[in-house]
Amino acid sequence: MPFKIYFLSDFMVKWIRITKYPLLADFLYEAIFLPDGIEPPPKSIIYAPELQVYIDCFGEKKDDMGLVAETGGKVIGAVWVRIMKDYGHIDYKTPSFAISLYKEYRGLGIGTKLIKEMLALLKSSGYERASLAVQKTNYAVKMYQKLGFEVIDENEEEYIMFYNL
Repeated sequence: MPFKIYFLSDFMVKWIRITKYPLLADFLYEAIFLPDGIEPPPKSIIYAPELQVYIDCFGEKKDDMGLVAETGGKVIGAVWVRIMKDYGHIDYKTPSFAISLYKEYRGLGIGTKLIKEMLALLKSSGYERASLAVQKTNYAVKMYQKLGFEVIDENEEEYIMFYNL
């Protein structure tokens, strides 16, 4: 795929470089939704097998794709997809989303831009849909719905959502 840079105000959205793959561990930790009043878990939680599926050997599978948002040369957010048996798993043809921004960059439209760009990449790559899991109490549920994600399943805590490309 050709390399593109997208601009959003003072932010750039571009392909993640191999040298930036280690940052996905930080963003995976940042993606853990914590309702008000809940203490953050230790960073070591990202080494749990159910979370390692998001980052282990990222870039080695043909369906791994990632974008980052940067400002002033600093990566401030990331969205990445892969086909995996995660919380948002639908089938082995549908990539699952992971997205996160550092707290100080949330609510500025950066996450929305990252998701839109990833959806466009997935569509141009021939995928039919994408999925994700989100806790029901997470403010991001409304953003996903505005973007066109629909609830396909749910459990006590989470919605499993999909997007038809």
